[in-house]
Amino acid sequence: MRIEYDRDTCIGMFQCVAEWNAFERDEDAGKAVLADSEEREENLFVRDVPDDAELDAKFAARACPVDA
Repeated sequence: MRIEYDRDTCIGMFQCVAEWNAFERDEDAGKAVLADSEEREENLFVRDVPDDAELDAKFAARACPVDA
């Protein structure tokens, strides 16, 4: 499984951070950071999800109020 995160869309509610520890708070920018991800396009980050973290990643995606 793979997850994509659009940092431009993020509004800094940090719901993803509460659901999956791969997301971290960037208080200075007011946006989440997807750790160990690769920037594919400007502010579009991609990361493979380990099998044991798939459920947490899905919850993080569903918790985002703007589908970032």
